[in-house]
Amino acid sequence: MDPATPGCADVTAPSVPNPPPRPLGTDEPRFVRWLLIAIALGFLTLFLFVPLLFVFFEALKKGIGVYLAAITDPDAVDAIKLTLLTALISVPLNLVFGVAAAWSIAKFNFRGKNVLTTLIDLPFSVSPVIAGLIFVLLFGLQGWFGPWLREHDVKIIFAVPGIVLATVFVTFPFVARELIPLMQAQGTEQEEAATVLGANGWQTFWRITLPNIKWGLLYGVILCNARAMGEFGAVSVVSGHIRGSTNTLPLQAEILYNEYQFSAAFAVASLLALLALVTLALKLVVERNTHSRQSSLEQVP
Repeated sequence: MDPATPGCADVTAPSVPNPPPRPLGTDEPRFVRWLLIAIALGFLTLFLFVPLLFVFFEALKKGIGVYLAAITDPDAVDAIKLTLLTALISVPLNLVFGVAAAWSIAKFNFRGKNVLTTLIDLPFSVSPVIAGLIFVLLFGLQGWFGPWLREHDVKIIFAVPGIVLATVFVTFPFVARELIPLMQAQGTEQEEAATVLGANGWQTFWRITLPNIKWGLLYGVILCNARAMGEFGAVSVVSGHIRGSTNTLPLQAEILYNEYQFSAAFAVASLLALLALVTLALKLVVERNTHSRQSSLEQVP
C-alpha cells in the first residue's frame, strides 16, 4: 500500500543525525594536556625568553648612555654597515636563485631534478665553518685560485667579497625551500592556461605565478635576511676579524666579549636580538596573511 495514501501509517524510519566528529587530540586526560603545555612553555622560558631578557638586561645594566655609546662606536657602526651591505647583496641573489630553482623543480621535468633538489639542502647539512674553509681553500693565497687572484690584485678572502660569498652559501636554501612545496601544490594548470591564451613567459610569471607565491616568497626572504645578518661561523672563517673593515655584528659582539667589554658586547648583541624580534613579527604577519588567503580560497565553491 502506498504510504502516501490517507490513513496509511508512515513506515519511513526517522533520520538520525550523525554525531559531530570529535576533534583530534582531545581524548587525553586534562592533566596530560596541561602537563604537555607546561613542558613546552617551560622549555621556551628556559632556553628562549630568559636568555633574551638577559641580553637586554646586561646591555642596559650600566645605563642608556653606555648603551648608546657602545652601538655608536665607530667600529660598531662599521659592523652595522657591513652587516646591512652583506644582506643587501646576498638576499636579492638568493631571491633570484630561489625563484628560478623552485620554478624549474616545480614546473618542469628534467634529468638531474632530484640531484638539484638535494644540492639545495646542502648548506643545511654542512657546518658553516666547513663552508668558510672551502672558500679559503678556493680563494685564499694558497688556494686553487689564489695565484691568479694575486696576479690580478683581486682580494676575496679577508675582504667583503668573501663575506658575501660565505653568506650567500649558507642562506641560499631558504627562499627555494619555501617556494618549492608551494609551487608544487599549485600545479601547472594556470600557467598552461595562460600559455594557451597567448601569454609569453614573462607575462605568465608576473601575472600568474608571482601573485600566487608572493606570501611564500616574502616568508623565505624574511628568513634569508635574518640568517644573513646573524651568520657567524662561515663569516668568521673568511673575514679575518679586521676591525672597521671585515667585522659584522656577530663578530663585533664576539670581539668585545673576548676583550671583557661585556656591556658593549651585550649592546651589540641586543641589536641582533631586536632583529630577531622584528623578523618574528614579520613572520607572524606573513603567516596570518597566508592562512587568510588559504581560508578564503577554501570557502570559494
